[in-house]
Amino acid sequence: QVRLVESGGGLVQAGGSLRLSCAASGFISNINGMGWYRQPPGKQRELVATITPSDSTNYADSVKGRFTIFRENSKNTVFLQMNSLKPEDTAVYYCYAYGPSGYWGQGTQVIVSS
Repeated sequence: QVRLVESGGGLVQAGGSLRLSCAASGFISNINGMGWYRQPPGKQRELVATITPSDSTNYADSVKGRFTIFRENSKNTVFLQMNSLKPEDTAVYYCYAYGPSGYWGQGTQVIVSS
């Protein structure tokens, strides 16, 4: 079993920045890669960014150039640095660990005011 705990969400004005963290514990060896997803109000959950064990990254077009996913292996933590935030970035952000089962964190709320 893998446990994911997110933190770092909050309220920020448009143009501001936030950094989300996702700390993984448990059977870390089961993880093949990590990702961040988000679910805007009234919409479906969508992919934001992913990072592979070899640190290859992928981003949704809507966040390219503004968001950066990276990790600190020594702490089993993945980060999402979000810059130049827009009101449309408002969502609950979820950390996801790719593996035999797939694992979700509990989510952290990000609200971007205009």
